[in-house]
Amino acid sequence: MKKVVSECIGTFALVFAGTGAIVIGDVTGTISHVGVSLTFGLVVMAMIYALGDISGAHLNPAVTLGFWAARRLEGRDVAPYVGGQCVGAVAASTLLRFLFPAHQALGATRPGGTIAQSFVLEVVITWILMFVILNVSTGSREKGITAGIAIGSVIAFAAMFAGPVSGASMNPARSLGPALISGNLEGLWLYFLAPAVGALLAVPACRSVNEEGCCTGEACR
Repeated sequence: MKKVVSECIGTFALVFAGTGAIVIGDVTGTISHVGVSLTFGLVVMAMIYALGDISGAHLNPAVTLGFWAARRLEGRDVAPYVGGQCVGAVAASTLLRFLFPAHQALGATRPGGTIAQSFVLEVVITWILMFVILNVSTGSREKGITAGIAIGSVIAFAAMFAGPVSGASMNPARSLGPALISGNLEGLWLYFLAPAVGALLAVPACRSVNEEGCCTGEACR
């Protein structure tokens, strides 16, 4: 339960700060696109340092799926982790709705270009994110001096260049919370499927550059 609560708290912080920056930027005009991107990267970095030793600080169902596919996480842990992440995301968006009742989207991710552009971008940037995570993590845990900086940096730069087109979600829970509470459910399937595909594709990529035994069982736990 401590791991599930950790994932819930961490994902709450991610969605509250990240989508909160979008909402407050829309309301006040004081937070730029770069500021939003940095907010997402910094809050993830902070949560990795705070929670990495407890649950691994996945904060993302796609990352949890990637760790499972890499045989670094037991199958029985996947559903509780994802459940905690989704609860945290929905709770964060609920609080933002209370604070900013007039805001329509609450930072929901929606394609800014074509569906194909957004899908491919989400697959590729999630692939990059998961590839980095697998190479800087210890087993199924994102922890250590380099992990927070590396992972937070990927999220920040991906949000900077891909955000205007796809929303740069990389995270089904991050997209679920704002979409569910704001009622903007159109295209939500894309932000469930594309990050999952990207995370799964990162596993063979990680194996291809590491020593034999990586992501094949007990060696990575």
